[in-house]
Amino acid sequence: MPNINLGIQIIPKSNTLDSYQLVDQAIAVIAASGVKYEVTPFETVMEGPEDQLMAIAKKAQEAVLAAGAEEILVYYRMQIRPDQDVSMDAKTNPHR
Repeated sequence: MPNINLGIQIIPKSNTLDSYQLVDQAIAVIAASGVKYEVTPFETVMEGPEDQLMAIAKKAQEAVLAAGAEEILVYYRMQIRPDQDVSMDAKTNPHR
């Protein structure tokens, strides 16, 4: 299975908790997963097999809810090629 790129943006809603601290819970799950990832101001992008990334995304969502978010909005963006890896570096290195 080729690697894909999956961008995930989790927007927590809470009347009492800081949104950034809730988002940090999701990023901690992604960081602990061992996949290649990059945090950007609006989303976190991961690289790896689709099934693995979707499982990580689900755990990230669950972590934000477990940390006290009353509700979350989740947005995904994926780039998939059926027979070829998708690389974050190939897209971003020319601009660094």
